[in-house]
Amino acid sequence: MAARWDGGLRAVVRAGDFDLVVDEPPTAGGSGTGPQPTDLFLASVASCFLLALLYAAGKAGIELPGLEVRATGTYAGLSFARIDLAVSSAIPAKLLEPLVPVAERVCYVTNTLREVPSLGIQVAGPDEPPLL
Repeated sequence: MAARWDGGLRAVVRAGDFDLVVDEPPTAGGSGTGPQPTDLFLASVASCFLLALLYAAGKAGIELPGLEVRATGTYAGLSFARIDLAVSSAIPAKLLEPLVPVAERVCYVTNTLREVPSLGIQVAGPDEPPLL
């Protein structure tokens, strides 16, 4: 995964075979041509948990028509103090609820948030090989 500056407050991230545009909204000095980084972060949480629910449902032989997972972040300064997920589907909640613990066990993103990894930052100049 690599991000490169694309002018202003815009970046292009190479994710596998895909380019993702990341930008800040005009109110924050960007051009609004893509989601902001925190939106992508919440999108990652919501989409990973949705896929984990689909996995759990498949194991249980249950279909989840209209499945939706919404992620909402509550800011505390420059970070999220809390992230809430709201799960809904066309099936009754009593059938959906037992799938949540299974999804919690297999969702990489929510598991990463529960056990925060260490973060290392390395810097290289123009005459030095990339460090990663």
